Amino acid sequence: MFERPHLQTLIKRMKEPRRFAQVIMGPRQVGKTTLVTQLVTQVKIDYLFVSADAVAASNATWLEQQWEAARTKLAQLETKEFLLVIDEIQKINNWSETVKLLWDTDTRNNLNLKVILLGSSRLLLQQGLTESLAGRFESTYMSHWSYEEMQQAFGWDVNQYVWFGGYPGSASLIEDEDRWKTYITESLIETSISKDILMLTRVDKPALMKRLFELGCLYSGQILSYTKLLGQLLDAGNTTTLSHYLALLNTAGLLAGIEKFAPDVIRQRSTSPKFQVHNTALISAQRNDLFKNTLAKPDEWGRLVESAIGAHLINHSLTEKFNLHYWRERNEEVDFVIERKGKVIGLEVKSGAAGYTSGITAFKQKFNPDKVLLIGNAGLPWQDFLKLNPVSLF
Repeated sequence: MFERPHLQTLIKRMKEPRRFAQVIMGPRQVGKTTLVTQLVTQVKIDYLFVSADAVAASNATWLEQQWEAARTKLAQLETKEFLLVIDEIQKINNWSETVKLLWDTDTRNNLNLKVILLGSSRLLLQQGLTESLAGRFESTYMSHWSYEEMQQAFGWDVNQYVWFGGYPGSASLIEDEDRWKTYITESLIETSISKDILMLTRVDKPALMKRLFELGCLYSGQILSYTKLLGQLLDAGNTTTLSHYLALLNTAGLLAGIEKFAPDVIRQRSTSPKFQVHNTALISAQRNDLFKNTLAKPDEWGRLVESAIGAHLINHSLTEKFNLHYWRERNEEVDFVIERKGKVIGLEVKSGAAGYTSGITAFKQKFNPDKVLLIGNAGLPWQDFLKLNPVSLF
């Protein structure tokens, strides 16, 4: 069975003397449950796996009961350690406060109950880690699958990855594109929006948020002001509402609004966002065209390639912890800017034969970056970039 890189890290942490407490977060259908299954098989530990998916949000008592059941099993088995795994933990209101209380009680009583919390809402999980579980739980972000992972697991070529994206659960359906598109739209898009956003966060205009998502996928890789968006959306409210909804879509691993690179953080947040999907399957599944037809249209295919590069960058920015931006001033533009520990790298994507642009030159003159890189036929082939961990550029 294919193993994601996170597995060996978790095995190492599980074997450390300190108590094991882990939050694993990431979008739906990226293999969080599979990872835990592989983990318990390799470390050979007794465990209890439960899910809060169908539990009432107000039922914190359920969480306490599951924890007590794990304590009981630890005592009955007379082992040195036991593992409790709770999936969709963010569905329980005030989950982090309850977990903190239970964890600290076990610490005082010297109980070696190891805990893994799984969830698909990055926003709510990070809030819990910051507000209640700081210093207690470590976090792991599982991103959408990379090209290299889909190639190793399913034998995909790079063009298949650009079109079908990084959802492993959909790999067996790609020979029937209509069925594949139905799976992506109904099992992933609709479920992510309804369960990971609408059920957990107040959204006054859900139809508006869904339409924003559709437009964001259509314009992935493009910079659009919120003011221009208002003209394409019925009952759009205001720019603050759109910005908030885009942030929610981002935390669900669906659609991000990349901010402009600028030394002034306030200026960054006030600029027009560059739409970027987390997974190109979200674009392809909503298109009427088919894979082979789109592949034969250079302009359309080039836009998909740029979105694949952007998705590659945004997923690695979350796992490797670097900042991702774009840059534009007047008519000069650089597709992506990555920043880590004070180092800045400009990235320009050209899937055709074009070479360096005036945007790269202007960016170098203004910011003196540590490096600029052209991704495309005249520079580093985009196919090779999709195999590269961007953090290695720093």
